[in-house]
Amino acid sequence: MPKGYWVAHVDVDDMDRYKDYVAANAAPFAEYGAKFLIRGGPKEVREGQTRARTVVIEFKDFATAKACYDSVAYQQAKALRDPVSTGDMEIIEGYGD
Repeated sequence: MPKGYWVAHVDVDDMDRYKDYVAANAAPFAEYGAKFLIRGGPKEVREGQTRARTVVIEFKDFATAKACYDSVAYQQAKALRDPVSTGDMEIIEGYGD
């Protein structure tokens, strides 16, 4: 079964308050088996435009990736992120097994 992924591109306006979101998302990510593949870090934009941070999170499957996002615990964490950041995020089904 293909894995599921969150791919997010984020600009953070207040990193101190954003850290509250990071602390709050730890519980739902642990519950749903999230694995960070990319969490910020150096990058080179070669084409197009992007935001300051890129985050890629792997889940065991597409359904689990969607369930984590829709969970009450993650939505509570997201409420902490929304006022201090702007981003684009998609949930994507991986290719193959």
